[in-house]
Amino acid sequence: MSTTVQAQGAEGRKAQPDHLGHVIFITAAAAMGGFLFGYDSSVINGAVEAIRGKYDIGSAALAQVVAIALIGSAIGAATAGRIADRIGRIRVMQIAAALFTISAVGSALPFSLWDLAFWRVLGGVGIGMASVIGPAYIAEVAPPAYRGRLASFQQAAIVVGIAISQLVNWGILNLADGDQRGQIAGLEAWQWMLGVMIIPAVLYGLLSFAIPESPRFLISVGRTAQAKQVLEEVEGKTVDLDVRVTEIDRAMRSEEKSTFKDLLGGRFGLLPIVWIGVGLSVFQQLVGINVAFYYSSTLWQSVGVDPSSSFFYSFTTSIINILGTVIAMIFVDRVGRKPLALIGSVGMAVSLALVAWAFSANLVDGKLPHAEGVLALIAAHSFVLFFALSWGVVVWVLLGEMFPNKIRAAGLGVAASAQWIANWAITASFPSLSDWNLSGTYIMYTAFALLSIPFILKWVPETKGKALEEMG
Repeated sequence: MSTTVQAQGAEGRKAQPDHLGHVIFITAAAAMGGFLFGYDSSVINGAVEAIRGKYDIGSAALAQVVAIALIGSAIGAATAGRIADRIGRIRVMQIAAALFTISAVGSALPFSLWDLAFWRVLGGVGIGMASVIGPAYIAEVAPPAYRGRLASFQQAAIVVGIAISQLVNWGILNLADGDQRGQIAGLEAWQWMLGVMIIPAVLYGLLSFAIPESPRFLISVGRTAQAKQVLEEVEGKTVDLDVRVTEIDRAMRSEEKSTFKDLLGGRFGLLPIVWIGVGLSVFQQLVGINVAFYYSSTLWQSVGVDPSSSFFYSFTTSIINILGTVIAMIFVDRVGRKPLALIGSVGMAVSLALVAWAFSANLVDGKLPHAEGVLALIAAHSFVLFFALSWGVVVWVLLGEMFPNKIRAAGLGVAASAQWIANWAITASFPSLSDWNLSGTYIMYTAFALLSIPFILKWVPETKGKALEEMG
C-alpha cells in the first residue's frame, strides 16, 4: 500500500495545474508581504534627515528610530509560525496587513518622536510576520513542479518593494520642491513618504481574502474536503487527491519538531553547522548592505549631493539591486552557491575599498571633488550589484538547504535571529560611525567583506545538486 501511495504521490509531484495563471496570481498575492517587507525596510531612507530636523535629535537617537523597527521584526518573525499553525496562514497575512496599515497611519501622523518609534516597531512586527509566512505559504501551495520558481517571487517582491519605495520618495520630494519638510496638502513631505504605505498594505489585506488557505494547514485541522478543493485548484484535476492528502498528512506526522536543545554540542556550545549558519547571516549584514537602503539619501547629502539627486541615486541603487537578484536567480543552480558567494565577496571588497578611498578626500565647499564623487557613485552601485547577485540570495538558499532535517527549523530560526541582530547593529551604529569617520566606516565594511572569503572557502558547504536528506 505504501509503495502505491509513494508512486502515485510521485506522479502528483510531476502533475501540472490546469490554470497556471491562477496559481501565479495566488503566489503573487502572498508575495505582496515581501513587497511590503522591502517597501517598509527602505521607505525610512527618505525621512531620516527630516526626522532629525523636526525633532532636533542627534545621530544616536536618530539611529534608534530607524533601527527600532528591527526589534519588532524579530518579534514578528519569532511568533508568526506558531500563530499560523493555530489560526492559519491567511489570518496571519491579514494580521500583518492590519499592522502595516496602522503603522503607516501612525508614522505619517506622529505626535512625538516616541510614538513615531512605537509605530515603527508595530510595522516591524508586520515585517517579521510577512518575512516568515510568505515563503512558508508559497512553499505549501505551489505545485511541486513549479515550487523553486514560484518561491523566488518572495525575494523578487522584496527588491521591487525597495525600488518602488525609493521611486515614491523621489516623486514626493519633487512635489515638495526638494525639501523633505516641504508642505504638501498640510503635511510635510516625509510624512507622505511614510503614509503612502497604506496603499500596498490595504491591497495586501484585500488580496488575502481572494486566495485559498494552505492545504497543509487545512489537513492539520481536519478540514480535508477543503484541502482537496485547494489541491485540485493548484495541482490539477489529474492528481489523485486522496493520495495527496495521505502523503501530506503522513509527512506532517513524521516531521520532528526541532528545539534549541537539538542545536547544542560541539566545542563552542552549538553544533558547527549552526555556527556556519550564524556566520553566513552575520557576514551578510556586516558588509553594510542596509546602509545603502536605510541611509543612502543621507549619505549622498553628507558629501554635497543635493536632496533630489540623492533620492534619484537611491532609486537607481534599487534598480541595480533588482538586476543583481535576477542574475543570482539565473545562476545559483548553474554555478553553485559557494562560487557565487566568493564572486560576490571579492566584488564587494573591491567596491567598498573604492568607496572608502573616495570618501577619504577632503570636501571642497561641502562637496567631494568631482573625480572622487563619480568614483563613489560607481563603486556604491557596484557594491549593491555584487551583493545582490551573491549574498543577497545565496545566504537564504544555503540556510534553507544546509541543515540536517532534524534541526532545520530550529537552525534556521537561530540563523535568522542572528541576521536581525546584526542588521540592527549596523543600522543603529552607522550615523554615529559616519559622524566619527565616514571613510573609516567603509574600511570596516571592507574588512568584513574580505573576512567572508576565507570563511566561505574553509567552512561553508556546497549544497548544489544535493538532496535535503544528504545534509548532515
